[in-house]
Amino acid sequence: MSELLHTNGEESVQPRIIFATGNANKMKEIRMILADMGKEILSMKEAGVSVDIVEDGTTFEENAMIKAMAIAKLLPDDIVLADDSGLEIDYLNKEPGIYSARYMGEDTSYDIKNKNLIDRLEGVPKEQRTARFVCAIAAVLPGGSTRTTRGTIEGYIGWEPAGTNGFGYDPIFYVDEYGCSTAQLSPEEKNKVSHRGNALRAMREELRKS
Repeated sequence: MSELLHTNGEESVQPRIIFATGNANKMKEIRMILADMGKEILSMKEAGVSVDIVEDGTTFEENAMIKAMAIAKLLPDDIVLADDSGLEIDYLNKEPGIYSARYMGEDTSYDIKNKNLIDRLEGVPKEQRTARFVCAIAAVLPGGSTRTTRGTIEGYIGWEPAGTNGFGYDPIFYVDEYGCSTAQLSPEEKNKVSHRGNALRAMREELRKS
């Protein structure tokens, strides 16, 4: 239930922000970036929601909205956010793309996934190893109106994994500006430039307009 505020003897509903993820690393980033929203921020698990969602969209935005709408049906008084993000590698026809989480199987470790992608780029020069992280965030507000934002970060696929600060494909994604992988950046540095950070900041501004 959303928190009740008492103003002049009347009750008004203060919506929480519920993020449709169970990923603890992702929630850390989300809470850091949305900390100044002045709202309680919970994962769907923390909000007591467990639901199987079939992500059958053809774009990051469609998949994010599918997730947000599914949770919003259960928590109509809250602001529900969901993201869909992934890695696009230009040389591999933008694989793994929207299938990034499911690439080689959802239960396959990212050590194996990252090694596979590096192996597929064997002999490919740096200028052809261009890649980007993409994040689309969808919001469903109390009352049913919706918003979407997108953030990206450009980089390239390195020749070996490096760093332990990130997760997923971070150890193989390198950014020229920093001369290292995104897994070698501090959380604060990563949030300033990451695809999720860019999309969340854009969504934060959208929510402030609402």
